[in-house]
Amino acid sequence: MSLNNKFVEEKENREKEFIEVLHEVQSYLTTNFSTLFTDEENADNKEQMMNHIKKYLFDHKLRAKGMSSEDTIQNLINEMTEFSILNPFLDPSRNDIEEININAWNDIKINYSNGRIESSKEHFFSPEHCENIIRRLLSRESKMVLDKSRPIVRGHLSSKIRITVMGDGVIDSNVGIAASLRIVNPKQLKKENFISNGTATNQMITLLEVLLQNGTSMCITGETNSGKTTLMSYLLTTIPYEKRIFTIEEDVREFNLVVTDKNGKVLNNVVHTRTKKSDDPVKVIDQEKLLETALTMNPDVICVAEMKGKESFAAQEAANTGHTVITTTHANSCRATYSRMADLCKGNTNMDNQSLIDKAKNAFPIVVFIKKYKDNIRRVKEITECVQDENGETKIVTLFRYRVLKEKKDENGNVIALEGKFEKIHEISENLKNLLIEEAVSEDLLELIVNKEEVI
Repeated sequence: MSLNNKFVEEKENREKEFIEVLHEVQSYLTTNFSTLFTDEENADNKEQMMNHIKKYLFDHKLRAKGMSSEDTIQNLINEMTEFSILNPFLDPSRNDIEEININAWNDIKINYSNGRIESSKEHFFSPEHCENIIRRLLSRESKMVLDKSRPIVRGHLSSKIRITVMGDGVIDSNVGIAASLRIVNPKQLKKENFISNGTATNQMITLLEVLLQNGTSMCITGETNSGKTTLMSYLLTTIPYEKRIFTIEEDVREFNLVVTDKNGKVLNNVVHTRTKKSDDPVKVIDQEKLLETALTMNPDVICVAEMKGKESFAAQEAANTGHTVITTTHANSCRATYSRMADLCKGNTNMDNQSLIDKAKNAFPIVVFIKKYKDNIRRVKEITECVQDENGETKIVTLFRYRVLKEKKDENGNVIALEGKFEKIHEISENLKNLLIEEAVSEDLLELIVNKEEVI
């Protein structure tokens, strides 16, 4: 009988808690085959390690409680070479997870794309185990080091995951590690998805598409995890292929806008860029530098993934000099967005606050405020246009808004559903209408955009 066949005979095996089996097998391997751990990503090393584990468990008639022998082997491999209980959540084929929040070694919350938040059924074995796995994740995926001199690490993993980790020194040692792993744009949503998900109406999305395609700069604003980048990413996919898109991102590239045919030929016109960090200040390439470079490359649309620093002034300058710019920022309403932009620009200019606000209004006439509501559905709460009259006076006009009519709560008082409606409040200005007419937007589209009917 072969080793594999004998191994399946489970009844003869003695059982121990998995953590005990792990310590026993790991001690055996590090003592006798330490070279296997020097290059964990080597496929041959991993295969050899699996064979040694199989043999050790067979020879000692050992397996973990509640697991088959094969499950015991796979879990041991996951612990020694991969990322333990995080493995299934980090599977690149998944698109249903937005965030993994580790509050402590025994408290892990999973945020799903549908808004559901659940506690993981499994957790790390101890604070030390949690720390070891996260250190391995940081080291292998991003080469970042977490130690006492650097107890807070923020960056990204190669698989499009933003990560922030806090260790000993800023959190209690009995916690292990606290971390947030945010999966970047797990789903590439289409127009029908936004409509069916209740994010916005067809008329609202169409308006934003047509305005961006025809040279109107805009800012999408809201809180963290409100869906700003997802909406912006979709709008960029609607840009005609002949127009050149230049994207600027911080650290990790979230966008994947390049379109190819079945033969691999690129159909559209896209340049993706991201910032570069360095210990040498001279070698740092920030968003401001990338934006400066973009302006020399004849772009039709510039996307600044998020305005949060000195690049904000350059982005507004670009929009005010005839470039089409789309961006996001953090603010709690459409109207508050302009003050937020002014604050971000203050480090780069001596202009007074009102002048900066006026500059922002002129640069970004359209602002979209998106919000994650109590029922975990992301909705466009408001779309506004900053309208300027012949005297240079401006006013902010609400084009669309979402109005909550009724809340449905569960027995614990938690909101589980909202009843509401999208309302069209005003049409776009005559200036924007004339712009679209000059750009030869079809009558059908214009009719849809300016339709006065209330949208439910």
